[in-house]
Amino acid sequence: MAGLELKQSLKLQQQLVMTPQLQQAIKLLQLSRMELVDVVRTELEENPVLEESLDISSKDKNDREMSEISLSSLPESSHQTESEPQTAEAIEASKEIDWEKYLENYANQPSIGGGKLSQSAEDTPSLEATLGQIDSLADHIMWQLHMSVVLPEEEAFVELVVGSLDKDGYLKDATVEELAAEANLDPEDAEEVLKMIQTFDPVGVASRDLRECLLAQVDALGLDIDVRQVIDKHLHYLENRNYGAIAKEMELELDDIYEVAKIISTLEPKPARNFITESPLYITPDVYVHKIGDKYFVVPNDDGMPRLKISGFFKNAMDSDQKAKEYVQNKMRSAQWLIRSIDQRRRTITRVTECIVEKQYDFFENGVQHLKPLILKDVAEAVSLHESTISRVTTNKYVQTPQGLFELKFFFSSSIKRTTEDDIASESVKNKIKDIISREDDRKPLSDQKIVNMLKDGGIVIARRTVAKYREMLGILSSSKRKKLF
Repeated sequence: MAGLELKQSLKLQQQLVMTPQLQQAIKLLQLSRMELVDVVRTELEENPVLEESLDISSKDKNDREMSEISLSSLPESSHQTESEPQTAEAIEASKEIDWEKYLENYANQPSIGGGKLSQSAEDTPSLEATLGQIDSLADHIMWQLHMSVVLPEEEAFVELVVGSLDKDGYLKDATVEELAAEANLDPEDAEEVLKMIQTFDPVGVASRDLRECLLAQVDALGLDIDVRQVIDKHLHYLENRNYGAIAKEMELELDDIYEVAKIISTLEPKPARNFITESPLYITPDVYVHKIGDKYFVVPNDDGMPRLKISGFFKNAMDSDQKAKEYVQNKMRSAQWLIRSIDQRRRTITRVTECIVEKQYDFFENGVQHLKPLILKDVAEAVSLHESTISRVTTNKYVQTPQGLFELKFFFSSSIKRTTEDDIASESVKNKIKDIISREDDRKPLSDQKIVNMLKDGGIVIARRTVAKYREMLGILSSSKRKKLF
């Protein structure tokens, strides 16, 4: 039996180690600006070593310098120039305030009820700030239910129906039988209660399909029998604007069907349209692009972002006992990693945006029509970063430009071949398709093939199915559904 032998050997290998610092940097890089502010606020609460700095940052200093430059360009009467220094007596006099005169003027200000506002337009709250909370669709329906006399089982059924409505006000996620069984209500009685709900405001709510919704509105308005028949029997023809087939089957004149279609077009296909179901999404740009002269400058948006620093109190606590020292060291190390990661995120977003501005210069000068094809690899090579990093940087990050507010992802698009010029970005082709359709005759809408031919005349070679795909992405209906005969 061979004996065991202990040997030492050297081995060299490379491997990627995800350190805590790198993990934190990657995590912060892919956060949106609003999410980053929340993370920073949470760290300020949980890490006693961190505190918000009140010092004037370099950005504030730059803003102050810019304001001083702006002041120097004003007429001499509007500001104090260096050639006219104030005397010590003038400075002291400006510090004194005539409080009696101030209080007298304040007391003489007109009240709001007197017909004049006591505040300037800038000081008054916006209209949105004066509005009360809007009732949800569920609250609105239940309020109307409580005005009626119903049994406890019927009220329970209505609550279940209301909880099953989709964003458009339709009952599609559950059947009446299922909800009736859960509320211990007879299915036949449940159908009657559902019809009662459909008469509530908005009329047609809790319908199971478009036909039922429109019929509820027809009954509530007492419309002509022909309108009800078209909705009940010929809705599929109406969706395709095949008015001739409807006229033939109903044995009516085509003009009569046009009049019926006009009436139906005034009905509401989405009962819950006027009820807010989702909170508005507010977007804050991560960077600004300003044009000064012929050049564009990228400025990071630091407004509302807490400026972090290490607390001086805890620096002095390093001389205390060992356990306290270890605790402070861990918290201080975590604080330093966070500050460095946020600064690195800020610099990376700025570098990537500067690269985008350089490569999409024609867009910033002339608009979407001049957007060039651009892929992540192009920017990654220019700024010496990995494509995955560029993807994280441009996701949920927004830039305010002279052309408007855009997500950084907007500037990346595939190329479309052109016969006469350089390739064009797919986003520009979408914009051209949208512009072509916006100028079409409503009575003779352009087919996808006609749009292909018009693009070809402009040097853009594109397949019909690609036009159809881009049109659907833009939320534009097909030519048969865009046609208007009246």
